[in-house]
Amino acid sequence: MSQTRHQNKDAYSLILEAIDVGVFKPGDRLVESDLADRFGVSRTPIREALQRLETQSLLTRDGRSLIVASLDHNQMSELYAVRSELEGLAARLAARHATEEEVRVLRDMVVNDRKIVDDPSALSRANRRFHRMIHLASHNRYLVQQLDLVHRSMALMATTSLAVDGRGEVAMNEHDAIVSAIADRDEDGAYAALKEHISQAFETRLKLSADS
Repeated sequence: MSQTRHQNKDAYSLILEAIDVGVFKPGDRLVESDLADRFGVSRTPIREALQRLETQSLLTRDGRSLIVASLDHNQMSELYAVRSELEGLAARLAARHATEEEVRVLRDMVVNDRKIVDDPSALSRANRRFHRMIHLASHNRYLVQQLDLVHRSMALMATTSLAVDGRGEVAMNEHDAIVSAIADRDEDGAYAALKEHISQAFETRLKLSADS
């Protein structure tokens, strides 16, 4: 990340983004002075950001140190249960409220994302953008806020389910089905398609955990 980008973001956003993209992984120790040097900001906002992230359970204590938290099986199951319902609701509301422009953007995302199915890291970032677009297309600010919280916790998973062989192509087909239902104004269909998408992602995640 460039120094210019750092200057346009607060310490909390910088650390959160670094966790989200995998710069800092579950179990990594975060040191206040190192973060201040890395991001070119003073230690006071770094300290406040770390406290905020700890309050949100994205960081945890290991003695006197703060480390990036990890999710156990039960926490992961709980997170996916909540994500499934909220994402399904977002798709339902998007089918009701999305503008034609938003639908076209979603369609373009599916087309463009198929070109990067063999790059799990890039596809993971594209996947977040796709889901974020659906959240915004729901036109419900409170739902968007709750989904933001859920997706912050998703960053605590060290690997992406899209890294599994064949999962990227299947996920793009699922995305296509979701967008088609939204475009058709099929609220029940959009809800079901997105819930099925999350269910398949969770199943893949469980297989990854079992093999690790």
